[in-house]
Amino acid sequence: MTMWCKENIQEAVRCLKALAHPTRLEILCALRDGEKSVYELQTLLGCTQSNISQHLGIMRERNVLHARKDANQVYYGVKYEELFCLLDVLQEMYCPSSAEQNIADE
Repeated sequence: MTMWCKENIQEAVRCLKALAHPTRLEILCALRDGEKSVYELQTLLGCTQSNISQHLGIMRERNVLHARKDANQVYYGVKYEELFCLLDVLQEMYCPSSAEQNIADE
């Protein structure tokens, strides 16, 4: 068994805490298709702009997302594509029928 150093454990915990909210998990799912603006996320998730911005800020602070400015828009994307593997595992555990559908769609 490989042991983690305490610093890496703390960083992993920060990442998991960043995902431990329904809206933030929905944001991660929405970003699977690529970068999105606050407006696009707001439209997809049905949340207010301030609510989406608050969650994006937490996810950026915890090193889950990156931001890219283009003219007057800011686009957010997942910093590490490997997070989608974690998302797949969670989906398989808690939404098995939708995980099977995603595999069929690919």
